[in-house]
Amino acid sequence: MRRPANIVYGLEDSPPPHVTVFNGVQYVGLIAINLVYPLLVFRVAETSVHLVGSLLAIGMLVLGVATFLQARPLGPVGSGYMCPATFTATYLGPSLLAVQIGGLPLLFGMTLFAGLLEVVLAPLLNRLRPIFPPEVSGLVIFVIGLSGGIAGLRAMLGEKASPVSVEEWWVAGLTLATMVALNVWGKGMARMLCALIGLLIGYVAAGFAGMIGGRNIATVEEAAWVGLPAFGHLSWSFDVAMVVPFAIAAIAAAMKAVGTITVCQRMNDADWVRPDMRSITRGVLADGASTALAGVAGALGTNTSTPAVGLAAATGVASRKVAYAVGAIFLVLGLFPKLTALLAVMPRPVVVASLLFAVTFIMINGLQVMSSRMLDARRTLVVGLAIVAGTAVEVFPTLSATAPVGARPLIGSSLVFSTLIALLLNLLFRIGVKKTAVFKVESASVQAEKLVQFMEANGATWGARRDIIDRATFNLAQSLEVIMDSCEPQGPVEITASFDEFNLDLRVSYVGPPLELPDRRPSNEEIMESEEGQRRLAGFMLRRFADRVAATHKVGRSTILFHFDH
Repeated sequence: MRRPANIVYGLEDSPPPHVTVFNGVQYVGLIAINLVYPLLVFRVAETSVHLVGSLLAIGMLVLGVATFLQARPLGPVGSGYMCPATFTATYLGPSLLAVQIGGLPLLFGMTLFAGLLEVVLAPLLNRLRPIFPPEVSGLVIFVIGLSGGIAGLRAMLGEKASPVSVEEWWVAGLTLATMVALNVWGKGMARMLCALIGLLIGYVAAGFAGMIGGRNIATVEEAAWVGLPAFGHLSWSFDVAMVVPFAIAAIAAAMKAVGTITVCQRMNDADWVRPDMRSITRGVLADGASTALAGVAGALGTNTSTPAVGLAAATGVASRKVAYAVGAIFLVLGLFPKLTALLAVMPRPVVVASLLFAVTFIMINGLQVMSSRMLDARRTLVVGLAIVAGTAVEVFPTLSATAPVGARPLIGSSLVFSTLIALLLNLLFRIGVKKTAVFKVESASVQAEKLVQFMEANGATWGARRDIIDRATFNLAQSLEVIMDSCEPQGPVEITASFDEFNLDLRVSYVGPPLELPDRRPSNEEIMESEEGQRRLAGFMLRRFADRVAATHKVGRSTILFHFDH
């Protein structure tokens, strides 16, 4: 890999110790905000404060091991990139369902199942792409954020929640405002650690408002400074009714891991062209193994931390050594019971404000993934109806109570229900989608507007990425101009476009002499001395626009294939 100009310390570099430790602390601070997910689940399970502290300590140990698994390849496991682990809203909805139905034992058992399922799915990722196109993947991410945000709001505003005091409104507003202000207007460390700083200010404000006192302070004081978390509470159970919710969450986690590791590959290689599926498969295996470990040890499911990878790109520090520092810091923090006890007594308004801040970015990320493809009427209906279905579950939680017993786990979660609706509609609407289209250029002049309309209309029907269609359209227009000017085709030029989930192929066919597509640029002298040199330059440029080019000439008919990886 050739290091990009913006990367100061590449994957294999060893930064100075102070740079390694400093960046490790930054990532831990960034990831720590997601501890609100297990905290919310444990509170819904009505777990005691002492046990919550122990569970959070176990969670930190799991994050430490998971980060090492991802960064240091062991056999077939581990992407080898600086890609820390974090708790994720992906498992929030199913986990809340699990603790409501079967308590912590069912949560741990189903988390173990989800991790093992992700391990099984890792080698099958390529085959799943037609079933889970980007618009469905983006929908899953969006609904994860939506359900997480509503779950937080219900903790304060739900029918079963205790009334919200004026002081709680002020603390929640101050916490969220601090995070937002530092993220939007802050610079340097203030912006990088905006969530952690907001969390600390929320704690201070809650303390002044009298929300942390009495029993909470006694719990923190009683906790030891150093010690191992307790594992005596562990037990596991399994419920067939929860298979689908956790299976969908596992698939969503796998797809998110694919995206995060792809970002790592692109960030570390200036010559990056397409994802390396071998590295991605190893990374998804590590992600699944980490979630399985979380189920065994007694924690929520984990996933790759996309914000942490984004921070690495911003700071230019992508060294694997930093990931080791992150893992080590989490392992050390898991051995400080007093710290996890302090997290366990996090006031309700601070939890909700932190959750809303985190899920905002998840929802926008989902929208970006959905809009990365051109959406025709079919895909618009898939996305729109699935969002309506998921929103209906959140707005009318009584829907699951009126459903048949066997269907309640499917309708009780907005993530599960909206994903199922999207999958069914996606499979239904694939019927009758034409994968090959033909366009003929009759006149000597290239009709640019009609060519653009042809490519955009079919690109939307196929659900191709807009950047691929734009690149292919430009390539096609240039090739037609060169063919018309240089090859003087006899009769119309026929363009055949074909698409599947992985490839876009354009075949340009005409009666006339072949167009030369050299893999070496002609010299300046050749270009200036003859028209032949100019044609060779045009053919060379056409080769560079596509991912692969092939040319044939049979019985007076020439055909050029332009291939684009999707």
